[in-house]
Amino acid sequence: MSAEITVGTCNWSDHEGFYPKGLAPGRRLLHYARFFPVVEVDSSYYAIPPVSRTAGWAHDTPPGFRFNVKAYRSLTFHEREAGVPRAPTEEEVTRFLACLEPLRDAGKLVAVHYQFPPWFTAGPENRERVALLRQRHPQDLLVVEFRHRSWASPEHLPKLTSLLREAQLSLCLVDEPQLGQGSFPRLLEVTDPRLVVVRFHGRNRATWYKAGATSGDRFNYLYSPEELGDWVPSIRRLAATVERLQLLFNNNRANYAVINGLQMAHLLELGYPSVESSVPPARSGDLFGAPPGGAQL
Repeated sequence: MSAEITVGTCNWSDHEGFYPKGLAPGRRLLHYARFFPVVEVDSSYYAIPPVSRTAGWAHDTPPGFRFNVKAYRSLTFHEREAGVPRAPTEEEVTRFLACLEPLRDAGKLVAVHYQFPPWFTAGPENRERVALLRQRHPQDLLVVEFRHRSWASPEHLPKLTSLLREAQLSLCLVDEPQLGQGSFPRLLEVTDPRLVVVRFHGRNRATWYKAGATSGDRFNYLYSPEELGDWVPSIRRLAATVERLQLLFNNNRANYAVINGLQMAHLLELGYPSVESSVPPARSGDLFGAPPGGAQL
């Protein structure tokens, strides 16, 4: 395989049962970095971190550790006024770009992740909004994730992939329940060979559209080793054509993301620590049991 393959999770603040008892929250990132070389910063979607905080992340982590940073919610049109998505303010854009600088300067920023909301549907206006991301980030690697199925329709997918290739934007590949318009299919489209990201959201069909569900509820799913193994041939094919390949687990219930991330790293023979060495015995009894919600993709 020619690609650099890295495995991680989509935040480090959760993972109940993974961190040693009594470990201070401020020490969790350093503990996480003992087991994984990359993490997606999810908290930046909810609140733009101050520069002092991102500088601390850059300083406190090992030299080889890397970050993806999720774009603030208004930058992905999650903020709505009278039901209409509002554009981000100039101040929000400025603060978000500033928070990236310490990670970029330290050589620890891999990509910025733009995850669009389910109401961000395919069409000329939204395609233009996607295309303009490159102007905001002239040098950053960018990953774009869609949550409405219209983007994958025969009418819109060719236009989308052409746009992404021209603007050098990487289409995020996903593993998630296939349930109506608020889900995206499992595509293996490479639109920027410098980086491909696969995000594993779990396959819990019962909670995918659950009103008021927390991320832990919505992504309450432990992949079985067989389900992870099903991805291995696709991962190897992707790795033969790209420079970097990231596999990021977003199944946030308990320590499922950690468990599945380490299992995937083991399947790919990446040399990460074993599941048993990172999960306390009290939490390891159900590691290979049937995943919650058990429906197949």
